[in-house]
Amino acid sequence: MDEPISVTEKFPARYWHLLSDGRIQCDLCPRDCKLHDGQRGACFVRGRAGDSMVLTTYGRSSGFCVDPIEKKPLNHFYPGSSVLSFGTAGCNLACKFCQNWDISRSRSFDKLAAQASPEEIAETAVSLGCKSIAFTYNDPVIFVEYAMDVADACHAQGIKTVAVTAGYIHSGPRQDFFAKMDAANVDLKAFTEAFYVKQTGAHLQPVLDTLRYLKQETNVWFELTTLLIPGLNDAVSEIETMCTWIMKELGDDVPLHFSAFHPDYKMNNIPGTRKETLVNARKIARSAGLKYVYTGNVHCREGDTTYCPSCGHAVIVRDWYEVESCHLRDDGRCANCDTPIAGCFEKFNGSFGRHHIPVAVQSRPQSETELQTT
Repeated sequence: MDEPISVTEKFPARYWHLLSDGRIQCDLCPRDCKLHDGQRGACFVRGRAGDSMVLTTYGRSSGFCVDPIEKKPLNHFYPGSSVLSFGTAGCNLACKFCQNWDISRSRSFDKLAAQASPEEIAETAVSLGCKSIAFTYNDPVIFVEYAMDVADACHAQGIKTVAVTAGYIHSGPRQDFFAKMDAANVDLKAFTEAFYVKQTGAHLQPVLDTLRYLKQETNVWFELTTLLIPGLNDAVSEIETMCTWIMKELGDDVPLHFSAFHPDYKMNNIPGTRKETLVNARKIARSAGLKYVYTGNVHCREGDTTYCPSCGHAVIVRDWYEVESCHLRDDGRCANCDTPIAGCFEKFNGSFGRHHIPVAVQSRPQSETELQTT
């Protein structure tokens, strides 16, 4: 049973309106949760307290770690750099295959031991030499107010911002949220409505709308990830249809990551994805015209490496999350033929490597009054 909303958890939330029947409707995502006093939305972290919406996880995290940017995964956003990563609890999707289900499907705050203000997070990123900060582990859409405040604090310190998201968000908050992001990795979980409804409790179209928005109306650098699950979304015909749509709507230079599923959460009865499935999916995507296609969660140096689409030269050689060599000019052009490689690049100063380093962000406790006026 969900924990009741306590009086100390009343950070004012945005994106809601009062209905004629007295309920409050959340307008953040297409779930459109309609709540009576004291009820939480499907995401668990947004709820009604009195006559307003509140966010119960503002300033609270499941923990902070420094990761390679390639782990998000982002292969064309300052390769080799480090990123300070954190999430909260809850999610607005209900994926039966969730690989972070202990956080995203949590129905208690036991895991939210770390507290930090936006300014403290930004200062920590600077002190650790991180190029960027990532909102990850669970979807930042549901803690959008906290994420946007952290983004403002990070930008004030010269730190880039990254959203790892399913893209399930309404148009109004979508515009506000991505205006604060420098990069994103969007999970395109499948390319059928049936999969989204049955396996995630959501719908495909809002995700496609988000992807079109990112491409057509923003300067956010974004990459896509599809977790291939045997028998559910790995059919050749579905992959071909998805890649055709990406080519038409997003273009040939949006990086696509095919990632391997491993049995977890409510899908322990399905075997893990075979490496051959990912390699074949990569071939399909490249045959469709996509220039930058990768494999993930398996050891495949070819699938980890970035190749120049003009001369075929290996411009960024990777082994798992480690950049072994970079053959790009400082402006992101192929060192062999001078062809521009899509992405965000600067002078390569070495790789952060495969490290996953938990870190503490020091914070003093905040009172309810402080939270309400932050």
